[in-house]
Amino acid sequence: MAGDALRVAMFCPYSLSIPGGVQSQVLGLAHALRRIGHEVRVLGPCDGPPPASFVTPLGDSLPTAANGSVAPLAPDPSAALRTVRALRDEQFDVWHLHEPLAPGPTLTALTLHSRPIVATFHAAGRSSSYRFLKPVLKPLTKRINHRVAVSNEAKRLVEQHFPGEYEVLFNGVAIGTEVAGDDVAIDGGADPSVLFVGRHEERKGLSTLLEAVTVLEEDHDYRLTCHIIGRGPDTDSLRSSYANPERFRWHGQASESEKISRLKSATVFVAPALRGESFGVVLLEAMASSTAVIASDIPGYRNVATNGTDAVLVEPGNAVELASAIKAVLTDTAYRDRLVSEGLKTAASMSMDRLATLYEERYRLVLNSRA
Repeated sequence: MAGDALRVAMFCPYSLSIPGGVQSQVLGLAHALRRIGHEVRVLGPCDGPPPASFVTPLGDSLPTAANGSVAPLAPDPSAALRTVRALRDEQFDVWHLHEPLAPGPTLTALTLHSRPIVATFHAAGRSSSYRFLKPVLKPLTKRINHRVAVSNEAKRLVEQHFPGEYEVLFNGVAIGTEVAGDDVAIDGGADPSVLFVGRHEERKGLSTLLEAVTVLEEDHDYRLTCHIIGRGPDTDSLRSSYANPERFRWHGQASESEKISRLKSATVFVAPALRGESFGVVLLEAMASSTAVIASDIPGYRNVATNGTDAVLVEPGNAVELASAIKAVLTDTAYRDRLVSEGLKTAASMSMDRLATLYEERYRLVLNSRA
């Protein structure tokens, strides 16, 4: 089996046609594995056309409360039947389940367990489903041949409920020629700009950034534009409060290409989340796009960024401190250039291609163990 091309079924519990951190990791890892010669098929719900030719759609998703947010899961029986049919029709060497205990296709595959399984746990913080469904889920975790967590925070969460051996592997980022987005033209404007990407909900801290921009707006000798990508339950209220089109540009949900293009064109990327981040992959995307990063000083982001080296980390929820950090990075070109240079090194160390080779080793490990 060593050196042979592998047939991998990679499962995502979240709708692959809706932007999200786990979805981007699944698709990016599949692309990277296919580049090195493996046959990878991604299986998951899709609310629209599949985002790639190697995606098998398993039906529409249903908005489901999860980890303080709303996740596009597919826990319905029809998705389970499509999952069983897909696995019956194709013979895979190994199954890779992202969030294996999430309701839907991953949990269905874990229940079937007819092939060696590598599982990746992404969630951090708290999990009501882990707590309340532990008696049901715990026996299923024994069917996982190799367990991976994307960060120490994610490892702590799953270990707390399901003790066992977990390896920590980073989330990957596309770098160099693999970075998308060159085909989308973005008008950067004359003023320096800051960019937010994420769901508009309390834990993502968008209101803190908007307050910080307002603080800077009071400095009449200083101008900047704030670009906001994403949607969420707080969109309407925040947009009505921060409606000045010269200062705030609301772009709604963006494609992956548009997101990367805006990351490349921004002067500074700001991630003001308050909590609940297991791994700051969007920070890596900004670094790979040669954009300076300012983020909240929370454990999930410290997995990626080092304060004063490749990013500036500030107190979560502190709009005044955030405003000061934004002004310092925007006005000090040499400082900003150092952050960008070190950020590129950080992104290279966590490239998706490197992550693909690490997972390839784990696939072969579980196959050899089963043999």
